[in-house]
Amino acid sequence: MVIKIVLGLLVVMTVYFAIIFFSDYAKASKQGNIEKTSFFALGAVGFVTNFLDTLGIGSFAPTTALLKFFKLTKDRTIPGTLNVACTIPVVVEALIFITVIKVETVTLFAMLAAATLGAFIGAGIVSKLDEKKVQVGMGVALLIVALTMLASQLKLMPIGGEAIGLTGGKLIIAVIGNFILGALMTLGIGLYAPCMALVFALGMSPKVAFPIMMGSCAFLMPVASAKFVKEGAYDRKASLAITLFGVVGVLIAAYIVKELPLKVLTWLVIVVIIYTSGMMFKSASKPKEVEAQM
Repeated sequence: MVIKIVLGLLVVMTVYFAIIFFSDYAKASKQGNIEKTSFFALGAVGFVTNFLDTLGIGSFAPTTALLKFFKLTKDRTIPGTLNVACTIPVVVEALIFITVIKVETVTLFAMLAAATLGAFIGAGIVSKLDEKKVQVGMGVALLIVALTMLASQLKLMPIGGEAIGLTGGKLIIAVIGNFILGALMTLGIGLYAPCMALVFALGMSPKVAFPIMMGSCAFLMPVASAKFVKEGAYDRKASLAITLFGVVGVLIAAYIVKELPLKVLTWLVIVVIIYTSGMMFKSASKPKEVEAQM
């Protein structure tokens, strides 16, 4: 019963976000304020990254890398674009995994609420940052994600236990940790890898990581994304294209592919993320007049 209430609340929040997002897009389209980049190139990015997201790699860092490498959006709008674009695909993921994998209700609800509150606070700050601060923040964020993924690949992180829920001090640590991860996600630090590390470190089952990390993102993203939309701190065309193609990627990954030999692909993603982090730092170090000429 509680799970049904949680899922119902998630659907309501998502509908609220969708109304704000699509209304803003329609208004901007009438005013001719839609970006000129290729809709299908952006859609291809959304399909690939959300496909991988469903398999547990995460979408924020790969999406940032592709948007940056192919110059598909401005650096300043990347945090907002990541949140807005991936909201609906991640909600679809959460609805699938929360109903399939059993998690103790109090643990799930507490961690989801903490991440949502963290995002609400974080989005209000990040949406007002200037481009150089975003570039530096994204550079640091990507580096953190790459190092977390590297630690996982080298088996330096805890491998988890059998628990499907937490109590006492461990539950408090989980809630505080997810609050921080929710706030950081608005800057573009994907929640999946660090949330998985948190779940493993607290002795929970590796399978439980999927509904917790996907549910956390699904609950926090409508809240954070609505703020980015209201501030106009996102790329509208990129967000719509990634949303539409991303949902298709999620459904194919969840119901048709289900799993892939991801080890080699994960190493490739780590290399790409580190490269993109370096490019962010490089862009941040350039004088504004130089950037304007590029």
